Amino acid sequence: MKNTFVETDNFRRFIGSLKALDERGAEEACIVVVDGKPGLGKTTTLSRWVAQTGSIYLRAQKGWDYSWFVQDLLTELSVDPHSIRGRRDRFARVLQELEDRADRAALDDKVFGIVIDECDMISRRPEIMEAIRGISDLKFLPTILVGMGKLRDDLRRYPQIDSRAPNKVEFRPMTERDTAALIRGRSDVPVADDLINFVWRASKGFSREILDAIKSIERFGRRLDLDAGGVSLADMAGQVIMAERSSGKDIIVPEAK
Repeated sequence: MKNTFVETDNFRRFIGSLKALDERGAEEACIVVVDGKPGLGKTTTLSRWVAQTGSIYLRAQKGWDYSWFVQDLLTELSVDPHSIRGRRDRFARVLQELEDRADRAALDDKVFGIVIDECDMISRRPEIMEAIRGISDLKFLPTILVGMGKLRDDLRRYPQIDSRAPNKVEFRPMTERDTAALIRGRSDVPVADDLINFVWRASKGFSREILDAIKSIERFGRRLDLDAGGVSLADMAGQVIMAERSSGKDIIVPEAK
């Protein structure tokens, strides 16, 4: 499979939310909430943005408390947390490091921010959420909170945070057009339109399942003498192409009508 990033509607709406930050009326409104079911490409999209901008990426842990959060953030900033004594000094060092990086990025006319993935795990822990607000207020640093369905609801518990997050992006299942772009952009073998349509319907637009289908198509397609039309529905009839999300049962390509 090609190591290519394919821009989808979800990606374009995320980038649009970041552009909206530059046009905001209230400077402190610098938090973006990204949510949606697992398997819709949130982590892939955010990892891509982090790599492009040199921003900071953290994945929340189930057992995080305030101290663990700050310690992980310092480590991500290449600072040994054990070299600093006291909570206040550690948090002050976090702010200083982020400010320095934001200043350097601004000199290069670049965006710098922080992404906290799996944020549902900490969205009911006021001390951590208030620390995130303090970080986002630093030079109005773009702060992206990534979660699933309950993140948006949990933020209503914190008016001071929710008011800073007017830009909310829900990742949705891929359209057929997105599915075609992803398959053609990532597959090492050509794929026919009818098989692409089947993958879209069978995957229900979840990128994780689409990528699994691409692997199956590639394995099968390498054994064929393919023409320009690519691997078709008829070619793969009777073959397992992916697993059904809720049951885990194999999805088999049907006979072409």
